[in-house]
Amino acid sequence: MHRCKAAAHDRAAHVGSIMAITLLWAVDVYGRVYSLSTAGQRWERADDMLLELKRVTAGKGRCWGIGCDHRVYLNMMPSETSIRYREETYENQRWNPVDGFTDTLLPTDRWPWSDVTGMNPQPLHSFQLPSRSWEWEGDWYVDQSCGGEPSQTGGWEYAVDFPANFSPDKKWNSCVRRRRWIRYRRYIAQGSWAKIPLDHPRKPPLPLCDISCGGWEMSDQSGRYPYLWGVSQQGQVWFREGIHPRVPEGSSWEEVEVPKEVAQLSAGPGDLLWALLWDGNLLVRTGLSLDSPTGQHSAQLTFPQIISSWFVRHCSYEALWCFHSGTSWVEVESPVKEVEALHVAVGVSVVWVVTKDFKVWFRRGVNSHNACGSGWISIGGEMMMVDVGLNDQVWAVGEDRGLYFRIGVSPSEPSGNGWIPVSGQWGNSKKVVHARNDCAFSGQLTEASQGSVLSCTDSDSELGPPEPQSSTNETPVLEAAAPSVVPLGGAASPEAEGAPAASQQDAPKPFIPASDSFINSLVSDRDKTSTSQPTITEIPQEEVEDKPTAPILLTPEAAGHDVPWMNVDLEGAEAARSAQARGASSADGGAAATYTLGTLEPLQGVGEEDGPVWAWISGGGCDVDASSNISWLSPTGPLTSSLSLTPVQSTAWSEQQQQQQEHRVEISKKPLERSNSVWVRKGALRWWRDWKPQRWVDVGVALEQSTKCDGRKDSIFFVYYTQYDEKKYLHVYISEVTALVPVLRDSHYAFAVYTAQRTKQRWPLVLAAQTEKDMNDWLRLLSDCCCECRGITGSPSRHALWSTTSKGDIMVHEPSFSLEASANALACDLMFWRQVPGHLRCVETNSLGLVWGVGWDGTAWVHSGHYGQQPTPGEAVQTHQQTDARSVHVYENQRWNPMAGYTDKGLPTDRPMWSDEGGLKECTKGSTHPPSPEWSWVSEWTLDYNVLGGTDKEGWQYAADFPVTFHGHKTLKDFVRRRRWTRKCKITLRGPWQQVPPIPLSDISLMPCLAQSRMEQVPVWAVSDKGDVLCRLGVSPQNPAGSSWLHVGTDQPFKSISIGGANQVWAIAKDGAVFYRGSVSPQNPAGECWYHIPSPLRQTLRQLSVGRTSVFAVDENSNLWYRQGLAPSYPQGSAWELISNNVTKVSVGPLDQVWIIADAVPGFPAENVGAVGHRLGVGPVQPKGQSWDYGLGGGWEHISVRGNSAEAPRAPHPPPAGPPRSPLPPRPPTQANGNVVGV
Repeated sequence: MHRCKAAAHDRAAHVGSIMAITLLWAVDVYGRVYSLSTAGQRWERADDMLLELKRVTAGKGRCWGIGCDHRVYLNMMPSETSIRYREETYENQRWNPVDGFTDTLLPTDRWPWSDVTGMNPQPLHSFQLPSRSWEWEGDWYVDQSCGGEPSQTGGWEYAVDFPANFSPDKKWNSCVRRRRWIRYRRYIAQGSWAKIPLDHPRKPPLPLCDISCGGWEMSDQSGRYPYLWGVSQQGQVWFREGIHPRVPEGSSWEEVEVPKEVAQLSAGPGDLLWALLWDGNLLVRTGLSLDSPTGQHSAQLTFPQIISSWFVRHCSYEALWCFHSGTSWVEVESPVKEVEALHVAVGVSVVWVVTKDFKVWFRRGVNSHNACGSGWISIGGEMMMVDVGLNDQVWAVGEDRGLYFRIGVSPSEPSGNGWIPVSGQWGNSKKVVHARNDCAFSGQLTEASQGSVLSCTDSDSELGPPEPQSSTNETPVLEAAAPSVVPLGGAASPEAEGAPAASQQDAPKPFIPASDSFINSLVSDRDKTSTSQPTITEIPQEEVEDKPTAPILLTPEAAGHDVPWMNVDLEGAEAARSAQARGASSADGGAAATYTLGTLEPLQGVGEEDGPVWAWISGGGCDVDASSNISWLSPTGPLTSSLSLTPVQSTAWSEQQQQQQEHRVEISKKPLERSNSVWVRKGALRWWRDWKPQRWVDVGVALEQSTKCDGRKDSIFFVYYTQYDEKKYLHVYISEVTALVPVLRDSHYAFAVYTAQRTKQRWPLVLAAQTEKDMNDWLRLLSDCCCECRGITGSPSRHALWSTTSKGDIMVHEPSFSLEASANALACDLMFWRQVPGHLRCVETNSLGLVWGVGWDGTAWVHSGHYGQQPTPGEAVQTHQQTDARSVHVYENQRWNPMAGYTDKGLPTDRPMWSDEGGLKECTKGSTHPPSPEWSWVSEWTLDYNVLGGTDKEGWQYAADFPVTFHGHKTLKDFVRRRRWTRKCKITLRGPWQQVPPIPLSDISLMPCLAQSRMEQVPVWAVSDKGDVLCRLGVSPQNPAGSSWLHVGTDQPFKSISIGGANQVWAIAKDGAVFYRGSVSPQNPAGECWYHIPSPLRQTLRQLSVGRTSVFAVDENSNLWYRQGLAPSYPQGSAWELISNNVTKVSVGPLDQVWIIADAVPGFPAENVGAVGHRLGVGPVQPKGQSWDYGLGGGWEHISVRGNSAEAPRAPHPPPAGPPRSPLPPRPPTQANGNVVGV
């Protein structure tokens, strides 16, 4: 016997040495086990012809199975390296004065033969082979080395006493010694199925009904051994201990506590473990790791503690209600509450489930950091079971008992895009086994066949074959009429047409096993109500003839009911369904289904010539991915009627190789359009952890987008991180994202993700990429998903709100009618801002679609996009190269002392001697970098003499102390001084902006107008960088850049200008004086003269904005002022009224709406300067508004609402009660501001 096994092992090892073999394993309904090699084309049956397994689970290099005798079997793949295990024991001796060293020890000593610790006796004769799969390679021998080095002492090690440190040197006080005996045993069952021995002396587990292996990818180490999990018929979960590369069988079973009875489980290659409960729900094991392979126990929590825990804040609420305190199991509901789950399969980061209606579901958001996932996605196809193999590839047994493979599964699209049959050749012929397209089985079963059927059940009782007349109401059997077993669309045979229905009811009904359904024995004592469906014979002939020709294969339900074979459309098309029987199964709990086969036309006898009827598949050992070229995985062959491949799916599969060759690192903006699919983009970023200790953390990120059957898309952005060796995650729903903003953080390529909740908390999610390209790709991808879920396409509309950040990025918000509605106004933190390519300091717009901007270097730019329209391919948005430059400043500080004068030795309380303008941060020339990595230096450090307050000839400014107002000349009381160093940097990018030469500008304003306004030329006023006032001529929607500049004379330089409704032009000089330009009109665009307007008392204004009928201004102390008394007859107004403080910029729109950039948000002093604010309650009666609503904050520079003229629809006036008071007939309504109102 041993010689035969050794020969088989050597032969298999020789075959394995020729090529690396990966196998697909499958089991048919008779328990026969088959394998299909990726290098071959033919199904091979196991050598043991008497072997009958109920199901198998494969891993790398091995496959486990459960036999019909409920024992566990193992098949190790042949390899060049044999599996050897070293047995060792220690011989211990003590010295005595009479005999010297002998095995006569003291009563307190260790055993004469023991393990290395001396606690367990291990005589040589106590070692036995664990099973027949092992053989001894030789006899026991003494290890002649000591501590890994050769020894001349015969392997003896000496010590003073037990236990002590042993050494090969014998000393005068060496009273004890030991030596190690070694014997090797070799595993000889490679390439064949070997039975795992029972646990002795420990009690073995109850008969198992399901097993699953996984966990070999839990570590980055190569050659990791898998873990084996099992489920007993009583619903207990067991874990196989002691599995090791040198001990493939393991040593013993350990029970794992579960809160409910388990019917089936699946372990992934990583740390995922899902289990199916008897009640149809699912259990998820958390805390799996190398240190805790069976999962960790969590402390019992009260409900308030759970609510406040981080786990609940970042895990799906679906799993919250069923958190099982005391154990690390989390219960997840079935995808459909009304339909229980039937089977579950997991991979590295995917979970697939089949429900009892044979629908396939994919769990989204699954990761080692989030084992529970976040939601279910319905996948096309009707399957009885699925299995996730290597590379997360998906295999399935269809409802027609055919084998299928999910094409298109890749890391970026884990759900794949279609099913294709596994088309392996069968037997000695070249017949290809597709999905089951024949339904002819012999009605005769031999005694051996019947016996094997009975042994495949999950029941412990011995059952005999049922009598044909035993089919009563207690165990209903549905019979299929002969005319129903014909190809769809074809005519029935004459014999079938003439067969009476009554004779079919008396036909014998032998057993055909139904894949050892793992739910049958668990639900046999329950009566489930199922929806009755018409049999195939009840379908009108017209409906049958409309379908393509394909044979029908009637299929049993796996829920314990006996149902004929049936045709299946994997894409969910309407197909004929056979009727389901109502009633409980027999009390014995047998899992074998009963079929009415006597009426089927016998084509061939039941045997291997007919091809297998599949019951189970396992791809855990089959190394296949989306780019593999496998001969038996191709949709070009004949397809079963159960498979509906669309042209898009077939093309996607045939072009897979070309797509792999043309694959680039670039991110696809949109996944391939198809229904019921999941698309994933993964990557590595850095996350700014803004709680102590604040630092950058390396994280993994994933953007997961699911496409529903109706075309709707739903996306979730995950951030996975580890804290104190505990895996955690954050998630953001893309539909809740309000802004994606590049930010300046420690010279990183960083961006912030805002949601409404994070905006309120002033706590954005800040991430950084390694390169600028990675950051731009992620920003573009996330922004496209945000716009897609909101239905935003094309360029910004004419009514859009524009804004810029302190970094120079341009942000746009598409307004709605409710934005300025007096009631139920849209909150600022709910506004979605998207980025527009370009780099500007400020932007101004109007409702005719004109957008002008000014860069940090003063260059004027005009937007060249399409407004509110999706450009055609011939009218694509033109992009131009855009450059911008800005200066970076550092301050050199010095303090005077009587001995050395001004030096860089300051007081301990002084600011750093090299700092920023505020003196709070140390900034030296060497440590100061451009604003972001996109910028590059274009000059060296030079002294800046153009500083507010003036400088002396060396650039110094003087003051009495830090911080005090500095001036340009030294006095006797000046003890500190500073000077500013500047360096220019430049950025180059492309965007839809066209340069307007040649004058650099510091401010610009476009005349606002209502939506229905029509103007041939739009007034545009600007202030140059030297303070000159300019008017642009020839500006129109057709020519947004205009034709030329018209200089408007002034007696002093200006710094801010704004033009409002009715050609009202207001401006502020550099000294803070306010002016109004009179007589401006379309005929006289430059006006006549300037009128001086008094400024607020003891305040210097710096910026203003003019709306349709109101004027707001901001002073140097960040106070907001409103000009009272404006009237057409007196456009200069009468007085200034203080509205608010904490304002940096103000923008007044064509509807007199007021938006600002605030210095900070009240209650959040640590936030960066610049937050968007909206004045609520502004109206004709209350033009000053009532309160502020703050939105995005931290780094906003400018905002413009001067293009938003979208008025909220006005409610019609209610009709007056009673008869009209006026005898005049009612007048028709007229249009006012684009809305119908009564006149």
